[in-house]
Amino acid sequence: MADPEHETAADRPRSHAATVRRTDLKRRSRLAGEASAAAAEVETALDVPRDATSAAFFDVDNTLMQGASIFHLAKGLYRREFFTTREIAGAVWKQAYFRVVGVEDPEHVAEARSSALGFIAGHTVGELESLAEEIFDEAMAMRIWPGTRALAQLHLDRGQRVWLVTAAPVEIATIIARRLGLTGALGTVAEHDDEGVYTGRLVGEMLHGPAKKEAVKALAAREGLDLERCSAYSDSFNDLPLLGLVGDPCAINPDSRLRAHAREQGWRVRDYRTGRKAARLGLLTGAAVGAAAGAVAAGTALRSARR
Repeated sequence: MADPEHETAADRPRSHAATVRRTDLKRRSRLAGEASAAAAEVETALDVPRDATSAAFFDVDNTLMQGASIFHLAKGLYRREFFTTREIAGAVWKQAYFRVVGVEDPEHVAEARSSALGFIAGHTVGELESLAEEIFDEAMAMRIWPGTRALAQLHLDRGQRVWLVTAAPVEIATIIARRLGLTGALGTVAEHDDEGVYTGRLVGEMLHGPAKKEAVKALAAREGLDLERCSAYSDSFNDLPLLGLVGDPCAINPDSRLRAHAREQGWRVRDYRTGRKAARLGLLTGAAVGAAAGAVAAGTALRSARR
């Protein structure tokens, strides 16, 4: 990075462009967070919480659920002929990498989720919600980590509200929350027109990293929460903005950077994975080969069905 005091004329355009990008990212993250908070469902059927100023926020992918929720959604939509074989093959590889390495690659996250949201353009909100209900039963319900689910229930039993906070579409996140008996969800808001048809664009940014923090801040202001009395749970170092926002952060199934940071800060750490260190190398090979084979098999089956 150029020293501002010795910045050359050639450096200044690059420096200015970087500043503009950072400012635009902050603006889009804030917009995404505010939109997500506005769309967040609060389950009216639940009793008024006994502890109205305290709540818990749970990341979804690899924190509450094994793997990436958007992958399971994409796979289910592919089976319903929403996607091509080439598109699902790329998603399968990203999922294999994510499950074995346990670290979110920002480029993979951006590509996979933005692409998946782009694929729903032209479809209606009602259509996606209906299919997501089916896909949850098919592919997601059995992948919920029992330990994390128990932690969420502990907060509910204390009279606190529990929200999911995820980069997945808010419609999907809300269904997961509802099926688990949680209060509601904060998720990525995909733009749709007045008739409920998706445009393929996002409102602001994906709910990832800084945008999660903005969403929780907006929700806390709306619901009268004291963030110092709130808890947050995540597996990813990318969620440090969210974890650092609350008084009780906890690392769940953490990646290596988050584990190290949590230990330095004295945060709680919970790991519900088993045998991950001994089996990781073998799983990397097996998962990559299996994912590729699965994608080829799926593509072959689809081509056969279309003949």
